[in-house]
Amino acid sequence: MDKLWAGRSCGTLDETADGFNSSISFDSKMYQEDIEGSIAHAEMLRKCGIISDKDFSAIEKGLVSIREDIESGKLAFDLSAEDVHTFIESVLTERIGETGKKLHTARSRNDQVATDLRLYMKKRCEEISAGLKALILSLTDKAEENQDVIMCGYTHMQRAQPITMAQHLLAYAQMFIRDYGRIKDAVGRMNVSPLGSCALAGTTYPTDREYEAKLLGFDGACENSVDGVSDRDYCVELLAAFSLIMTHLSRLSEEIILWASWEFKYIELSDAFSTGSSIMPQKKNPDMAELIRGKTGRVYGDLMGTLTMLKGLPLAYNKDMQEDKESIFDGAETVIKCLSVAAPMIDTLTVLKDNAFAACKKGFINATDLADYMAKKGVPFRTAYKIVGSIVAYAVEKGKTLDEITLGEYKTFSEVLNSDLYTAIDLKTCVEKRISKGSTGFVSVKEQIKKVREFLND
Repeated sequence: MDKLWAGRSCGTLDETADGFNSSISFDSKMYQEDIEGSIAHAEMLRKCGIISDKDFSAIEKGLVSIREDIESGKLAFDLSAEDVHTFIESVLTERIGETGKKLHTARSRNDQVATDLRLYMKKRCEEISAGLKALILSLTDKAEENQDVIMCGYTHMQRAQPITMAQHLLAYAQMFIRDYGRIKDAVGRMNVSPLGSCALAGTTYPTDREYEAKLLGFDGACENSVDGVSDRDYCVELLAAFSLIMTHLSRLSEEIILWASWEFKYIELSDAFSTGSSIMPQKKNPDMAELIRGKTGRVYGDLMGTLTMLKGLPLAYNKDMQEDKESIFDGAETVIKCLSVAAPMIDTLTVLKDNAFAACKKGFINATDLADYMAKKGVPFRTAYKIVGSIVAYAVEKGKTLDEITLGEYKTFSEVLNSDLYTAIDLKTCVEKRISKGSTGFVSVKEQIKKVREFLND
């Protein structure tokens, strides 16, 4: 296939260099966006009197036929083409003749690819946003089902205080709600059209960039033509948002892996989202969660690769920027796949309520409530804290839990300790009496579920 830049040179590249330079193997993903952008560009040229109605009709018909043939499999991508833009323009010219060459008036591949990429990523971000909402719904449904399940809350991976399983799951729902917002914000900043910036300096033709932008669903046209073709900050911003989604997915996956282990056994994963061992028949491995955790690193790599590619580039366009697409495509596709697995994995897991509650019996996770009990009796909290620390040390020595210590033993530590302390340190009471906004108390959790459902229904 002839090079679009043939003329200044003979257009003949070393075969290895030609393959190295080509991007059609991955940018062919954007064929729909390239055709969509080209039709809008042709419509703008017609409106501004730069091409005739007849030329526009021929171009539009030719581009639509190319799209149909690609989607039906009748037309295969020519991997000898430099990129998807070259391929489509060349096929168009073959089909409609010299009129096809008018399409590239008042544009360059530089603004063309920047436009295609924004259009493509808007669609992928819609998929990611839908995946996030599906996962948030799964977490919320599972939380609502398990509002009464009391488990250990941890800090430093040490048993800390009793919380509900619902509260724990809703914490992740809040993380993914913020991720949803980050995607929405990033798309808002990305949603301006570079088309018409041309190579870098704009054009001498009387174009209407705002009209063109509106046709493509953008909020407007970029204000500076050099900026329009020479930055990929929207790719960085999206990859940063993708990386945070993967961070949260990875943390959730890590907890699922821990909770499904025999050491915890708070949950049982569905057979549909776990695998077995090739030699150990007793094994049930959380492979889906492990893969999500493992794939997080590749999205981080996509972000770092894009940042590094951009960091030393002078304005305006440089060929280095061809490296943006594989990274942003991979990042988006990885997030979409992980979200598609995470939601049904949460939906189908079983919470082992009794195991979770049994774990609360160890680790003195009601010690803070005992200190609060003493503080409400007039003992300064720091003094109460020290006394309870001594009580815990005593309990460890005697091999008892706090509720197994007799009142007589308690009285040796402080006279303010009375029989009502046993109610105060009951695990259900410890949860129920937490009434502050956002806390693990049953009333608070119901309100949290309500708020998340309002977000989902918005």
